[in-house]
Amino acid sequence: MDDHNSDLRISVLASSSSGNTTYIETPKRKMLVDAGLSGKKIAALMDSIGRSLADVDTLLVTHEHTDHIKGVGVLARRYGMDVYANAKTWQAMGPKIGKVPNEQKHIFEMGKALSFDDLDVESFGVSHDAIAPQFYEFHHNGRSFVILTDTGYVSEQVAGVIKNANGYLFECNHDVEMLRAGWYPWPLKQRILGDKGHLSNEDGGNALMDVIGNATKRIYLGHLSQENNVKELAHLTIAQMLEANDFGVDHDFKLLDTDPAVADPLVSI
Repeated sequence: MDDHNSDLRISVLASSSSGNTTYIETPKRKMLVDAGLSGKKIAALMDSIGRSLADVDTLLVTHEHTDHIKGVGVLARRYGMDVYANAKTWQAMGPKIGKVPNEQKHIFEMGKALSFDDLDVESFGVSHDAIAPQFYEFHHNGRSFVILTDTGYVSEQVAGVIKNANGYLFECNHDVEMLRAGWYPWPLKQRILGDKGHLSNEDGGNALMDVIGNATKRIYLGHLSQENNVKELAHLTIAQMLEANDFGVDHDFKLLDTDPAVADPLVSI
């Protein structure tokens, strides 16, 4: 299946509270979503899946936090990528990423859809403590993939937009008890637990139950906090929640882990 040249293909190159970037590929487009690691690290991750940054033509940005934009300026300048973000995010991230040539800067407004040759991309707003955070759903050849990794909750409206996608990269940032018992100062704990913070493992499981459909085949658990979560705990918590509600984990769909430093294989969605 992965050799079909008509497929929508993805690799979660890195996902954690320390850096995020995802690669999306169709026959006519090669795209990154976020660049929250150094250009050198992202280049190495791309090499590990048999792809080159030199072939990436487009970079979409979700919001201005460092773990999503650290490498944006470097990649734009070095590889001439077209960079897309909404106007408020451009305003907020501009001083952090250095100069990007005007011809490479593009606006992708929240709630809008843009077509990139054979890849249609829909943006949707989320509840997070950035200036205007938005995530994306990708459509190609009847297939769809959703990225949603930084939000305090998933509204009914967002759930309706992203329902029954073929694949998801979905946040399960923290275990609530680990966060409460951990070393973070209380204001930061409040921020993470709040409506503009991050989804816990339980929140992620509940939100997934609202959006999984018959078409859903792959779910990647992403943006895990390296201080307040562990991969095995997130996976077990969400698998048990879904199974308890009669979802066919690893039968109807695969539940997959992501890593801060190791790319997931390039697969067709």
